[in-house]
Amino acid sequence: MPQAPSRVQEFAAEHNDVFSAFRQLSEQCHKSGPLDEKTRRLVKVALAIGAGLEGATHSAVRHAVESGVTRQELEHVVILGITTLGWPSSFRNLTWVRDVLEPNAR
Repeated sequence: MPQAPSRVQEFAAEHNDVFSAFRQLSEQCHKSGPLDEKTRRLVKVALAIGAGLEGATHSAVRHAVESGVTRQELEHVVILGITTLGWPSSFRNLTWVRDVLEPNAR
């Protein structure tokens, strides 16, 4: 599993019962349907992008990469958003994806 950002680790340490319940809910949501791991991870990236959530996008991309999703697949998700979310949002989302893929490029 990818290393959670330090703020998430701090929250988990301070509120272990809440964080543990959240993790259990997450696991149950992932196990509840017919989608395979890679598809679920791509959907999670798309949901985070569509909602405009930077931290969630970073997290979804980290998990997707660990599940074998490629850079090309992640960027395709962003490109698909151009006609739905618009160019400015999609370009912003591309930078969020690349924040994870190229952490030292900032």
